[in-house]
Amino acid sequence: MAVKNQLSQNEQPKFSEAIQRKTYQKLILNTLGDSKRAERFITAITSAVSANAELQKCDAGTILSGALLGESLNLSPSPQLGHYYLVPFKDKKRDDGVKVAQFQIGYKGYLQLAIRSGYYKKINVLPIKVGELEYFDPLEERIKVHIIEDEEIRENTETIGYYAMFEYLNGFRKAIYWSKKKMENHANIYSKSFDLKQKRMLEKGEIPEKELWKYSSFWYKNFDTMACKTMLRQLISKWGIMSIELQEAYEKDMGVVHEDGNVQYIDSQILEQQQQNQKQQQIAEQQEQQVIMEYKDTNEKQQEMTDKEFFAGT
Repeated sequence: MAVKNQLSQNEQPKFSEAIQRKTYQKLILNTLGDSKRAERFITAITSAVSANAELQKCDAGTILSGALLGESLNLSPSPQLGHYYLVPFKDKKRDDGVKVAQFQIGYKGYLQLAIRSGYYKKINVLPIKVGELEYFDPLEERIKVHIIEDEEIRENTETIGYYAMFEYLNGFRKAIYWSKKKMENHANIYSKSFDLKQKRMLEKGEIPEKELWKYSSFWYKNFDTMACKTMLRQLISKWGIMSIELQEAYEKDMGVVHEDGNVQYIDSQILEQQQQNQKQQQIAEQQEQQVIMEYKDTNEKQQEMTDKEFFAGT
């Protein structure tokens, strides 16, 4: 979603001031098409930004672009709801040192969009705690767990893995389970904002207090939440039916939406998944072409045999 940037690089007012400018006000009204909805949007996003001191320092255009994307998906910017987040990131390509706001869908946002699509009878994702898992059968995709009933005790119990599943209205079902070790290795490889060794040091209290600000990534602050989101992304992107809204959310997740509407991916995880999807599509196309060629070859041989039998019979 494009935002006309009316601000010079040397002029970076607070977002609460920038959003009151006539150019932004007009843009919001034209985009949303309803004055009451525009008012609610301005109030909600201003409140969300004011609660985050680092986000207030970000380029106003990227904040507004990300927020309008969230609004177009009918998701709330409220951090308490966890539908999506605008996360401050340093853009090395900028000379002015101003940070940009990265659009990040929360796992609850993915659940909202999936449920809203109307394709899913059931969809769920859950951290599995110590003592709960009896087994997970990857062939039959069956799991047996003994969930800790006391929610407070369960919340404070160590996580050992993650389970995600969905069932379509037509009965098709898919489920996956990842150990916590697998999830940590995945994040360590594909997320620039996470380092497994640093996480271990953080857990042991070996990071000096003056350096704790460096570990503001959700992978450090709330690993289970990011893990649940990763499980849903893996599950839905590979086996799920994706509505237009869900496709847009998936494609622009973890991206910085710029003034011209282009999306810049700072975190390498989304790039890796896009490359993976392209590779899978190329393999599928090659396999399809091979099947077609084999089918044609078989048909030609069968026709040749039929012709020989026909002429032999005459």
